[in-house]
Amino acid sequence: MLQGKKIILALSGSIAAYKSVVLLRLLKKAGAEVKVVTTSSVDTFVGELTLSTLSGQPVFSGLWDAGWSEHVALGTASDLMVVAPATANTLAKMAHGLCDNALTAVYLAARCPVMVAPAMDADMYIHPRTAANLAQLAADGVKVLPVGSGFLASGLQGPGRMMEPEDIFAEIEAMFSAKPLAGKKILITAGPTREALDPVRFLTNHSSGKMGYALAEAARDLGAYVTLVSGPVALPAPDGLELLRVESAADMFDTVRTRSAQQDVIIKAAAVADYTPSQVAGQKMKKKDGELSIELKRTQDILAYLGEHKPSHQILVGFALETNNALENARNKLQRKHLDLIVLNTLEDAGAGFGVDTNVVTLIDKHGKEDRLPIQSKKAIAKAILDRIQQHLLS
Repeated sequence: MLQGKKIILALSGSIAAYKSVVLLRLLKKAGAEVKVVTTSSVDTFVGELTLSTLSGQPVFSGLWDAGWSEHVALGTASDLMVVAPATANTLAKMAHGLCDNALTAVYLAARCPVMVAPAMDADMYIHPRTAANLAQLAADGVKVLPVGSGFLASGLQGPGRMMEPEDIFAEIEAMFSAKPLAGKKILITAGPTREALDPVRFLTNHSSGKMGYALAEAARDLGAYVTLVSGPVALPAPDGLELLRVESAADMFDTVRTRSAQQDVIIKAAAVADYTPSQVAGQKMKKKDGELSIELKRTQDILAYLGEHKPSHQILVGFALETNNALENARNKLQRKHLDLIVLNTLEDAGAGFGVDTNVVTLIDKHGKEDRLPIQSKKAIAKAILDRIQQHLLS
């Protein structure tokens, strides 16, 4: 199951580091390629020679030990990063995006899933700031492993013991088991945008975000590291993924653009406004006699931008909601926007459209293959779309 998987084993300075030597041995025996990353204090507890000998590779412990971009190379080429032990200090740095050592630099560059195994004294573990940092990491999509309770190195008794290496190994195996998208980074947009007219009013559409959220949850369950960029919706925030909330088409463009190059797959399911008011009134517009005209201007075409700037490895998926000439319009959009796959639905189909829990779609890929799926739940549709994406990733 782990044969050939590229795993970063990152250690921070805790007496629990001795357990990570056992974890390293388990990973190597399972066939994984393990690169060890450490903070400067780790060799107080475990020698670098031990870690490099067991991993078969030099330990990355200083930002200037190798090429200046070593952290980027590690972060972009690995299938999983495991931080064990993860001290309170390291967890705080990760939660707040601090980058002052090799471990945090690799974390911020990582495109793969990240797992942390906390290890600290009981009082540190139950401190509100530690709890908040762990909650922030979980909200960012990091898998936070539970701690054990018992006698600690300080002599105190309570929670804070790092999970046993055999149990961490089992968690790693479970992550890769039946998870065909493990290690893949997928960005999904969902919901509508709101284009302000004045401080009170806005232009929008009927999108509920249900299809995009179903895709995000399905991709997460298949092991992907998911970034969900969501317009204003009334849906609960999904667990185990990164959720970025936006309002306008410009907000969504800026957010997607800054994340796009890092993704293996981008699925543009959001219903983004094509036009926005040329001028936004600073005060509420008062009702007057006669007609009102509002000048609109084009918004940035997010999907066209992504298609024009798509890296060679990336899969780009768009949606087309049509009311007439559906197939012809979808095929044209597929070509014009340089997509790998387009998902067509139409308001003409019963059970499809806005606000409902079902959908009827046709999948059209860049090779001309077309599959019309019968009416089914949006969760089932999401699974079918991701199945097709997996085929593209493997081809």
